[in-house]
Amino acid sequence: MKVFLTGATGFIGAHVARQLIRADCEIYCLVRKESNLWRINDIIPSLKIVRGDLNNPFEWENLFLEIQPEACINLAWFAEPGLYLNGMQNLDILTASIKLASLAARSRCPYFLSVGSCFEYDTSIGYLSESTPVRPESLYASSKLAFKLVLEQIARDCGMKAGWARLFYQFGPFEQKSRLIPSVICSLLANQKQKLTKGEQVRDYLYIDDVASAIAAVFLNQIQGEVNIGSGKPITIHDLSLKIGTLLGRTELLEFGALPYRPVDPMFICANNQRLRETTGWKPAIDLEEGLLRSIQWWQEQIRSS
Repeated sequence: MKVFLTGATGFIGAHVARQLIRADCEIYCLVRKESNLWRINDIIPSLKIVRGDLNNPFEWENLFLEIQPEACINLAWFAEPGLYLNGMQNLDILTASIKLASLAARSRCPYFLSVGSCFEYDTSIGYLSESTPVRPESLYASSKLAFKLVLEQIARDCGMKAGWARLFYQFGPFEQKSRLIPSVICSLLANQKQKLTKGEQVRDYLYIDDVASAIAAVFLNQIQGEVNIGSGKPITIHDLSLKIGTLLGRTELLEFGALPYRPVDPMFICANNQRLRETTGWKPAIDLEEGLLRSIQWWQEQIRSS
């Protein structure tokens, strides 16, 4: 199957690309000229690189129409930690994603899969299912939801199938160092104290290989509509951080309560992943502790090689 993939150089996209290779897909990756390919360097021989910026369709739209992909997976978005929630770049990528969806419709692409966010939901409700009401509270979540609605209408109008994978929390190799789990790991590996909130926030973390395999399962089964991608197992930030500290034998470096809660930080986010399991047969292969061990080992290797 010919697949047009955006976001392959990102944390999630690099792992999804590997899943598609295992599924024997012919993968056309849209990659900016200035992009750092470090996450996919080892698999580039198995990919077909299309040079272009999603935000500048004139660079790639003719190539897209020539390729005539049988499916499109859109993972590209603005995701800089600390900036992405209210960055105006969300509007640029929203516009570009709509252009991609319209091109897919024009070329009669049978299936279009894009990824959303658990932040689209009303997070005050507790366990979040696909039927949970939406209530985005950031430009990021609002832009994601806006694209979902436009994509669905485009798909209805042209007969294209469209899927929307709502992601919860991910961790693992290739993650940005400033995110929670890598920051705790790297601080403790450096024997430095890690400042944290009290850690009462509840989250749903899933190891990145399982996230990627779930996205691939949604794609390969051509599931339409919303599908939650999460573990379905809640854990507090306190207990999560303590697990990392215990695995490294450095719990004394964790300073709980040293940071205040952020005013907009939801206190409970966990996925109901029943639809994912029932429609695809997907199951996670790696539990939280094993995923943390693999993440620690990966960061140890990065530190040794730097």
